Amino acid sequence: MIKENTTGAIEKLTPLLQEELKPLVRKIDTEHHYPGEFLRLLGENGYYTSESQTEKEVSLREFQLVEEVSKVCMTTGFVLWCQLAALTYLRNSRNDYLKKEILPKLEDGTLLAGTGLSNPMKFYGGVERLLLKAERRDGGYCISGSLPSVSNLGDDHWFGAVAEAESGRRIMLFIPCDTEGLTLKEKVDYLGINGSATYGCRFRDCFIPDDWVISEDADAFVEKVRPTFLMYQIPLGLGVTASCAQSVQKARGKQAGCNQYLPVQGEDLEEDLHQQRERVYDYLEENIGKLDWKSLVQLRLDVTYLTLNAANTDMIHNGGAGYLNVSHPARRLRETYFLVNLTPTVKHLEKLLAQ
Repeated sequence: MIKENTTGAIEKLTPLLQEELKPLVRKIDTEHHYPGEFLRLLGENGYYTSESQTEKEVSLREFQLVEEVSKVCMTTGFVLWCQLAALTYLRNSRNDYLKKEILPKLEDGTLLAGTGLSNPMKFYGGVERLLLKAERRDGGYCISGSLPSVSNLGDDHWFGAVAEAESGRRIMLFIPCDTEGLTLKEKVDYLGINGSATYGCRFRDCFIPDDWVISEDADAFVEKVRPTFLMYQIPLGLGVTASCAQSVQKARGKQAGCNQYLPVQGEDLEEDLHQQRERVYDYLEENIGKLDWKSLVQLRLDVTYLTLNAANTDMIHNGGAGYLNVSHPARRLRETYFLVNLTPTVKHLEKLLAQ
């Protein structure tokens, strides 16, 4: 059974979505506009706070938050996921400076942050080598190497990263974008999600002080936080699927009602979504605090395939109108193919389940 978050925060989200986000969606999609002010607005309205709340309350509220935002715009849902992943890192760190000085600013929206764990997740999944190297210096580490893409970045943003130190030991860091020796190159040539403030990051002997070290044992730390990292990706698909189902229902009467002869109808999508959403929320209700990685891998994969089916059905039902670049069905199709390739990708998830 799905239970609404006890704070009632999600109910208050609708005016923000309709008044602040919805008018920006086309600009985000076609002009690679970054919705950073909306992310800050969520922080100002208390959507990232964890003070005086249980882990379960925070997780369910943030999960629902990503779902509701993604119904309107999955690019915004994705950068929101980046922010929540960064929050997860600092909430689980033992570094007093990060927890006392940086975490409160992330939770009130003063600071925004990216994840930086695409390469490390692939490394720990056995599909890539680690791209950053760390050399110990007095009071910190010097970092060299490149990350091909990190999202939700900007001049005053931070992001997580994992680097290989001496003797094969790995460390996890939290790095401000204005760090000396760090060069960012914006990437806006993707099929979709170009409003996600995604950059290639080049490190040239960047000094990272100990105050910015999330963990001296990245192997253990990543294993601890990766279930939450993955959990917050699932509502991206739930949100897009819900919008696709609604769009298909609206297109029911188009072209003399010929959509009724198509094999997948809006009510089919709604029923599949209802069942999948119940399954996900029942799992979270019972397991937050003891999330199982493999169970979440299966849920993430199942929701992604559901979203693929929904986006394709949405395009078919909307016909020529959906084939326009600026149409909502086309946007949702591009968003869905990003979800397929978001780390861990569908093929990575299938590999994890087969192991």
